[in-house]
Amino acid sequence: MKLSQASEIQDFGVSDLDLEKILGVALRNGGALAELFFEQTASTRILYEGQKLDRIMNGTDRGVGLRIIFEGRSVYGYTTNFAESSLIALAEGLSEAVQTKQGKRGLGQVHWRKSVQPIAAMGHYQVHSSPRKIDLSRKIDITRRADAAARRVLPQAKQVSSVVLDSLRKILILNSDGLLATDSKTYLQAMVQVVGERKGRVETAYETDGGYVGFEFFDQVSPESIAEKAARRVDLLLDAKPAPSGTMPVVIAAEAGGTMIHEAVGHGLEADLACNGLSVFQNKLGQQVSSPLITVIDDGAMPGKRGSYSFDDEGTPAQKTILIEKGTLKNYMVDRLSAMKFDLMASGNGRRESFRHKPIVRMTNTYIAPGQDDPAQIVRDTAWGVYVKAMGGGQVNTVTGDFVFAVTEAYLIEKGKLGAAIRGATLVGNGPKVLLTVDRVGNDLGFASGTCGKDGQGAPVTDAQPTLRVPELTVGGEVPIQTYWK
Repeated sequence: MKLSQASEIQDFGVSDLDLEKILGVALRNGGALAELFFEQTASTRILYEGQKLDRIMNGTDRGVGLRIIFEGRSVYGYTTNFAESSLIALAEGLSEAVQTKQGKRGLGQVHWRKSVQPIAAMGHYQVHSSPRKIDLSRKIDITRRADAAARRVLPQAKQVSSVVLDSLRKILILNSDGLLATDSKTYLQAMVQVVGERKGRVETAYETDGGYVGFEFFDQVSPESIAEKAARRVDLLLDAKPAPSGTMPVVIAAEAGGTMIHEAVGHGLEADLACNGLSVFQNKLGQQVSSPLITVIDDGAMPGKRGSYSFDDEGTPAQKTILIEKGTLKNYMVDRLSAMKFDLMASGNGRRESFRHKPIVRMTNTYIAPGQDDPAQIVRDTAWGVYVKAMGGGQVNTVTGDFVFAVTEAYLIEKGKLGAAIRGATLVGNGPKVLLTVDRVGNDLGFASGTCGKDGQGAPVTDAQPTLRVPELTVGGEVPIQTYWK
C-alpha cells in the first residue's frame, strides 16, 4: 500500500504530499531518523470578568514540524505552509545542518513497511458531548454561573475571573522507520480566580478542573463548585494567621496534589537531565533514593487525566512506568532521542507544546502510590507542625535536588488536631532527602492538574500523592516558630 493511500493520511488532508520523498530529502546527508509531525488545533476561550462577558477567542492553529536525529543530536524546524515545495525546502535546509561520518548526497533511506500498520488511538478519552458542538451561549452561561457563585460566597470580592476553554487537537506523526500514528483529542477546562480584600489585606485563590472530557463533565462537576472552592479559600486566607518559620513536622494532604513529587523528584528523573549530568539522580539506577514507603509512578495511559494520551508526540504508546519502587530507583522517563543516545527503551514521554517545538522528555501523570496509613490517624499522631492542604507553584534545581514551593492553604497542627489557618508559607528542602525521611504514607490519593514548563514549552500534566508526613521540613513564614510552639 502506498503511504498516501492510508486512511489516516487521507483523513488529515495531506494525501497529495509525497511524504516519503520529503523524509528522504531530510536524510540525504545521513542521519538515523527523520520525523514529520502534523498538527491542527481548533480552540475556543471565553473570559467572564468584571461581572460581564469580557472576550471570546476562537481560532485554529495548523502546521508541521520536521526533525532529523543524527549521532545523538537533532535539528528541528517547522512551517505553517503545507505545500510540498515548502516541506521540501524545509527538509533541504535542515539536512544541510546534518554532519555525519556516513553522510552522502542524494535521497536518504526510508524504511517503509510493505504493509503500513498505523498505531491506533486507544480511545480512553472518548467524549459523549463534544464541546466543539455546544452552542456558545451554554459555554458563556457556565462562566456566568461560576462568577455568581464566587460572589455569593465572598460578597466583597474585588475581582472574579471565570474561564471556559475547549479545544480539539488532531495530530499525524510519521517517520523514516515506517511509523504512522494519528490521534484526535477533545479537551475541556474551567478556571476561576478570585481576588478579595479585607482590612487592607488582599488575597487571591485559583481553582481549575477538567481534562480530556466532553461537556457532560459539567453534569458531575458544577461550575459553582469550582468557584465556591476558590472563594472560600480567599475568605479563609483573609483571616489567616501569619505562617511560622523554621524546621518542623509537615503533613501534606492528598488534596494538595503532587506538586512536591512533580518538582522535587519528577524533573530529575527525566532522561535528558538524568543522563546528561543535570540531575541528582544520575547513575543511581538500582540504588535506594527514598524511604521504602515511597513508590513513584508516571502513567500516561490513565483514563481521562490531563497528562494522558494514546501515544506521545513521537508515536511511542503511552505506558505506566515505575520510576521508584519501594525506595529503589528503577527507571527514568525516556524519549526517542534519549533512548538512542543512552541505549535505553523509550517510555512514551516524548512531548512537545505544539508543532513549533521539538519533542523533549516530559512527565505525564506522575504520582506517589498510596500507602497503608489512615490519613486522619497521621494527623492525630502528629503533636505539632503544619498541615498543607493546597499548594501553588514551585521550582527545583535538578542538579542538587533543592526545591521551594508556595503553599496556598495550610493549618497549624496542635496536639494532633487541626488548628488555625495560616498564610504566606513556603516549603523549602531537598527532594531526595525529603523522600528519604517520609515516615507515614496515607491510603488515599489526590490529583491536581496543571501545565508544566520546561525549556520554554508548556505541557499538560497531572500530579498526585497520598497524605504524607515529613518529620522535619523547613517552612518559610513570617513568625518565628517559638511564637506558636514553646
